Amino acid sequence: MSTLCETAQKKNPMGVFERYLTVWVGLCIVTGVALGHLAPAPFQAIGRLEIYKVNMPVAVLIWLMIVPMLLKIDFAALHQVREHWKGIGVTLFINWAVKPFSMALLGAVFIGTLFRPLLPADQIESYIAGLILLAAAPCTAMVFVWSNLTNGEPHFTLSQVAVNDLIMVFAFAPIVGLLLGLSSISVPWETLFLSVVLYIVVPVIVAQLWRKLLLAKGEAVFQRRLAALGPVSLIALLATLVLLFGFQGEEILAQPLVILLLAVPITIQVYFNSALAYWLNKKLGVAHCVAGPSALIGASNFFELAVAAAISLFGFQSGAALATVVGVLIEVPVMLSVVRIVNGTKGWYESSLQRS
Repeated sequence: MSTLCETAQKKNPMGVFERYLTVWVGLCIVTGVALGHLAPAPFQAIGRLEIYKVNMPVAVLIWLMIVPMLLKIDFAALHQVREHWKGIGVTLFINWAVKPFSMALLGAVFIGTLFRPLLPADQIESYIAGLILLAAAPCTAMVFVWSNLTNGEPHFTLSQVAVNDLIMVFAFAPIVGLLLGLSSISVPWETLFLSVVLYIVVPVIVAQLWRKLLLAKGEAVFQRRLAALGPVSLIALLATLVLLFGFQGEEILAQPLVILLLAVPITIQVYFNSALAYWLNKKLGVAHCVAGPSALIGASNFFELAVAAAISLFGFQSGAALATVVGVLIEVPVMLSVVRIVNGTKGWYESSLQRS
């Protein structure tokens, strides 16, 4: 096993807080929906704190989630990621050759056919469009959280995010245009650019400067600070959940059936893409610390871009906008279940590698 993966495996035992994370997630979802319904005004005020459709309070929480994880990255070791080129290849294949097209198929089967009698007839095509927009935007920030929870290799995680973001600049509009049958797509470039700067460039710079200052005080100080910041990331994740579900609390209670039906193809898509990526990595003999984040980035989405594009193309009250919001709502609980599967199958995954 590579030095990078051996480093990634050094992780403290899970505490009570981490062990029962699923319980806290459930409580935060219920709390968010309840507060969003009972006291919508504060959430609406927070929801309006946006710049180019990027919510700034949520951005701050995401910084709190990912900066501690980026602290682990030693840029001097990034060149070693080249040995994990197979994992990068799987990531790109799933995100750009499979994910948007499989979602278009799932949307047509479930929303366009099976669930059609249960949904507003005038919104069917808009719902499908929203699902496609969601699938065509690979995850940028939250994948750092999922990778950390699976003890993923942080250098590889950063590399695959950077490559995906570069491809997204050129591939998002053509793929969406092809699948939606539109001659031109109004890509919210401001949202795309600002999100990459906020979620990648700024946190990386802050984390590297902080890392340098901490290491100057000694390795022991650095490791203690990393351990202390662990709960901060998880608390920020839970606070994000309360906000996201609070923003949509009234909508969830007003249209529960529509949201449930839209969640079906999104959930299937998450499990399908993550399983396919995980299986391909195993077949290619990729280390588990790389296979985990490779599978997880293919399952999660860049929801800020998807929501902004849906609003830009179809309007704020459209079915497309609602479909992308449903993707936001189910992202964390469903992705946590994928994290649990990846962690729970690590023994099987690595034993099969040893036999091959």
